[in-house]
Amino acid sequence: MSTKVLIIDDEKPTRTFIRKMLESFDLNLNIYIDGENVQSGIEAIEDIQPDIVLLDIQMPDGNGFDVLRNVKYKNFEVIFITAFQEFAVQAIKFSALDYILKPIDAEELHTAISNAIQHLDQKKEESQFNVLQHNIQPQHKRKLVLKTQESIFVVEIDDIVHCEADKNYTFFYLHDGKKILVSKTLKDYDTMLAGFSFFRVHQSHLINLNYVERYDKHDGGSVILKDGSSIPLSPAKKEQFFKSLDQL
Repeated sequence: MSTKVLIIDDEKPTRTFIRKMLESFDLNLNIYIDGENVQSGIEAIEDIQPDIVLLDIQMPDGNGFDVLRNVKYKNFEVIFITAFQEFAVQAIKFSALDYILKPIDAEELHTAISNAIQHLDQKKEESQFNVLQHNIQPQHKRKLVLKTQESIFVVEIDDIVHCEADKNYTFFYLHDGKKILVSKTLKDYDTMLAGFSFFRVHQSHLINLNYVERYDKHDGGSVILKDGSSIPLSPAKKEQFFKSLDQL
């Protein structure tokens, strides 16, 4: 059975270019290029009920977020297409959704489509779209979607006490005592949470500086957090750690 892919972009040459790329992938895709703006994109989704939507962010009558907010049929994987816009990309990452940057690279597009196909059998979570709508509002505090094998958690950034690496996985420790294991590396979250009062104190530990209670000098130096956790502080990170505390 073929996978239905809908391309929504305000430039017809771009839609045609993406379609030709997709046709070269040998992925058994049924490709539609009906969406040229927010309104026609919404109508195309309702009519076609696609499996995957490639969705441009900037359009003449709004943006891709408006499409998601107003469409009723939401049982599809979405891959955003965008020129680099830091705020929009950050909101997408926090919502655990996928994106590719313009100019579009064939290998990146192939990877994104292949990943989306693998997730088609999973139940779509509207909570991810809701978090995205929340995060694109500059005045709102950020929320983060954490996907595990069994569940999808939506957490406030401020509720994350610290994160710990476990090979290619990351443990999240929350203010309420909850512990969540996510199949992404600590490096991914170190990059994502930069600028939100998080600091990589050790190769295996990322902490929320707002939960620091004290620094203990014994045993090479440890950061004690308000939940009682003792986190080792790498000697190479010590000077920057104290500078970061002063900047809170």
